[in-house]
Amino acid sequence: MAQRSWDGTTYGSGGMHRWLIRLLRWLDVRILYVFSNIFVIPVCVVFRPGGRIIYRYFRQHHGMGRWKAAWKTYVNHCKFGQVVIDRFAMYAGKQFQVDIEGYAHFLRLSEKPEGFVQLSAHVGNYELAGYTLRAEDKRMNALVFFGEKASVMENRRRMFEGNNIRMIEVRSDMSHLFEIDRALSDGEILSMPADRFTGSEKSLTYSFLGADARFPLGPFSVATMRGLDVLAVNVMKTGTKRYTIYVCPLAYDKDAPRQVQIRQLASAYVEELERVVRRYPEQWYNYFDFWK
Repeated sequence: MAQRSWDGTTYGSGGMHRWLIRLLRWLDVRILYVFSNIFVIPVCVVFRPGGRIIYRYFRQHHGMGRWKAAWKTYVNHCKFGQVVIDRFAMYAGKQFQVDIEGYAHFLRLSEKPEGFVQLSAHVGNYELAGYTLRAEDKRMNALVFFGEKASVMENRRRMFEGNNIRMIEVRSDMSHLFEIDRALSDGEILSMPADRFTGSEKSLTYSFLGADARFPLGPFSVATMRGLDVLAVNVMKTGTKRYTIYVCPLAYDKDAPRQVQIRQLASAYVEELERVVRRYPEQWYNYFDFWK
């Protein structure tokens, strides 16, 4: 089960990241897209295990034929490469056009004194939500991987500072749980992924894209412990320099027994995630056997 844990970091050294940011200050992202698509992505598709896994994802969970699945595997890696380039382009000061569907839900919860939970997944480019969805009077706390490269963390911290966002690093000693509790007690926003395991292996099993898959219990348990409102937020690439943020409230019966609440909330999340992934199948970026 270690393969399902959150153990990924952004590829490259700190020096490489700084060089890329300097380059993107004057270079159009489309030039790097072309370079990546021609010289980098084909090698990744052939030699990295993720290529075979994504090929099976298209074959088994989207019912595609061999040739179409092979082509979509290449497209998936190209899309992921573009998302990574876009992140560094944002660090370099580049702007992207962002449309928001369901923004009223975010604003409504931001105006309430209670905190709320925002659930994400490894699809699209969720980091962009931190630079777009923000509440002036309610701080957002984003759960991030402790082992990420220092250069990436420095740039995230710089970008987040002006958007009233604080990062909570997931640590092996579980000290991040105290920071989560403190943030929610103060009526703040908690943003966390709900499609990978970060510490505890406790899980819930649901049918997802035609087969049973395990989802971490933690995010749903945290939300229901306080009876908090929950939003599913997915940020999908919809053009060369354009993204769409989908904000969807997740309903559950707050008067039901706790275990029922957890099940209802998790079911609502899985249903929304499947809706988004079926609409944007090429932007699924879990490069391990999610259904294992």
